[in-house]
Amino acid sequence: MTVASNSREPQQERSRRTRERLLRSTIDALAADGWSAATVAAVAERAGVSRGAAQHHFPTREALITAALEQVFDDLTAASDSEIAGPDEPMSSARVLAAVRRIVDVYTGTEFKAALQVWAAAASDPALRKLILPLEAKFARAAHQRTMAAMGVSPDDEKGFRLVQATLDFARGLGLADTLTDDSARRALVVDTWCEQLAVALGVDEAA
Repeated sequence: MTVASNSREPQQERSRRTRERLLRSTIDALAADGWSAATVAAVAERAGVSRGAAQHHFPTREALITAALEQVFDDLTAASDSEIAGPDEPMSSARVLAAVRRIVDVYTGTEFKAALQVWAAAASDPALRKLILPLEAKFARAAHQRTMAAMGVSPDDEKGFRLVQATLDFARGLGLADTLTDDSARRALVVDTWCEQLAVALGVDEAA
């Protein structure tokens, strides 16, 4: 039994790694080349995997895209969850700036670019839209909660709640602009300006 178990483990590990390569390649294909490039055959070639092996894991494009989307939103949630300040650290302009920069990085990253391609395709595909709406809603809730915590905004602060939502919408817009050109220099100035206004609106300066 031990021998059989040992022989299965490498195969299971190879299968896991193959699946991971396929998902990463799907995300990269979506972000770099768009929706039409994310077919099972194209992704298999990008991942260096045979088409048969790819179809073993993902028999259809729908299965591949669904799994890739789940990975995308898991990655986005994990990225937005990175700790910026300790829970007992008081709200400050520096803390607000760090939190906003973090969420802007999330929305200008590869995963968001991949998700954006699927969102665009879903606009004219009801079945795909039905598939991604629950995933996007789950991520939106997580991103909001984590950004509030990162800034140090109390869950009971209604104004702070709305300001964080505005910040997420702001970051999403910057992510959309970044899909066409690298506007990182302009974006940095815009982020700094927004954070100055946000800190005042949250009462950071008054508290200081």
